[in-house]
Amino acid sequence: MGLGRTLEFLSEMFGGGEGHGYDRRMKRRQMRTVELKVSMDCEGCERKVKNALSHMKGVRSVDINRKQQKVTVVGYAEESKVLKKARSTGKKVEIWPYVPYSQVSQPYVAGTYDKRAPAGYVRRAEPGYSQVSRQHDQLTDMFNDENANSCSVM
Repeated sequence: MGLGRTLEFLSEMFGGGEGHGYDRRMKRRQMRTVELKVSMDCEGCERKVKNALSHMKGVRSVDINRKQQKVTVVGYAEESKVLKKARSTGKKVEIWPYVPYSQVSQPYVAGTYDKRAPAGYVRRAEPGYSQVSRQHDQLTDMFNDENANSCSVM
C-alpha cells in the first residue's frame, strides 16, 4: 500500500462518507478567472467594486480596466458568487459579453458586431446563419414549381 493509497484509506475511514471527501475538496478548489462588465464612471466606483470583490473569500486578485468597463477576478471563488457580490455594490453588472475578433469566424455578422464593444472585440454570439438562410429559402420557395402554394405569375 503506497502513501497515496494509505491517505485515501485513512480519509475513507475518518472522513465519514463514501471516501470522496478528499476528491470533493480538490474539485472545489480550482483556480478560476471571472470577467465582468461593470459600469464605472469614476475612481470612487472603481474603488468600491475593487474593495467589495477583493475581500471575498478565495479571491486572489482583482484587475480593473475602467476604460473598457472590465473587471477580471482571479481566484477560487465561484462565478455566481462573484457576480452577486459585484451587483451588491449597486452597479450594473453582467458577465463579460465580448470575445476577441480572432475567435469569431464572421465578426461583422448581425448579432456579433457591437459598436459599444472595446477595440478588437465583438459580442459573444454565434452568427445567425440559420435566420438568414430561412429568409432566403422562403423567398426562393415563393416561386418554386414544387410548392403548391407558390405564386403562379412565372
